[in-house]
Amino acid sequence: MARFHPLEVTAVDRLTDDSVALTFAVPPELREEYRHAPGQHLALRRVSDGAEIRRTYSICSAAPDPDGEGPSSLRVGVRLVDGGAFSTYALKEIDLGDRVEVMTPAGRFTLQPAPGLYAAVVGGSGITPVLSIASTLLAREPRARFCLIRSDRTTASTMFLEEVADLKDRYPDRLHLVTVLSREEQQAGLPSGRLDQERLEGLLPALLPVADVAGWFLCGPYGLVQGAERALRGLGVARARIHQEIFHVDGGKDPGPAVAAPAHSTVTVRLDGRGGTWPVQEGETLLETVLRNRPDAPYACKGGVCGTCRAFLVEGEVRMDRNFALEPEETEAGYVLACQSHPATEKVELDFDR
Repeated sequence: MARFHPLEVTAVDRLTDDSVALTFAVPPELREEYRHAPGQHLALRRVSDGAEIRRTYSICSAAPDPDGEGPSSLRVGVRLVDGGAFSTYALKEIDLGDRVEVMTPAGRFTLQPAPGLYAAVVGGSGITPVLSIASTLLAREPRARFCLIRSDRTTASTMFLEEVADLKDRYPDRLHLVTVLSREEQQAGLPSGRLDQERLEGLLPALLPVADVAGWFLCGPYGLVQGAERALRGLGVARARIHQEIFHVDGGKDPGPAVAAPAHSTVTVRLDGRGGTWPVQEGETLLETVLRNRPDAPYACKGGVCGTCRAFLVEGEVRMDRNFALEPEETEAGYVLACQSHPATEKVELDFDR
């Protein structure tokens, strides 16, 4: 079960004018709780004007060796979002020695190191989890190779520029790095411009043997990720080899046909070994119902992006407003996002422990 602990900030590194990397110290007694897979994220929270604010940020540091101790520190990247309550606080107020409430790691945008060729298409702050994935893979598996295709606006706005360059220096023969800038011409390399579906359909086969890639990792803004997925599917890549994590969602997906909600619905929940049944108030999501009765229910973004509130639908039917976190295989298996789910039957049962 995910839990929050106050962790001390031991480093605040300015990456660009609008982004920062925060490092947290993990005390020995919590290191197993913060053991993470490459690509997972952390939820950070604070209370402002009496309201709790939670945001998720991906871990950029390499994952600990599975046979060794858990991590002694965790590093995340934060980019300023216009009007962002937490990102503004992170960039302007968090300082060395501060303590921040940090949830234990979560997320399924991960790669367990194995031999083979892997590739990623990332945009902006989408580099954060992929930096952890690539650095862990290359360090642990000498028979692995990684192709990183990253898109940024300008060199000055590129997060983790030095860290990626250092990784390339360490593994020059096994890391293939391709950088595309949308608003700045480069002296060498690819011409500037956006990485849309049409451009990727021509670019990817020229860079690497697309059919030989064991896993594709797409991370960044919604438009980039969706364009990259369509390009890969058009090139014959099986859906099972494509992994996605969306950052910076503008608008939302079409939720599909409206489903009339029953006049009176209840939700039965199993959470951390305990159960309960409560009435769902009109217009509430199932997560909101659960939180009124179980404040310890897991959640972070409430936007259908992070997947922290994933639960198994044991009984009944729900309507999800949108879903940017669950893979098709997960929804087919019966998983839903509680933060986006509304009851479509009088009785709904969710299991957060599966």
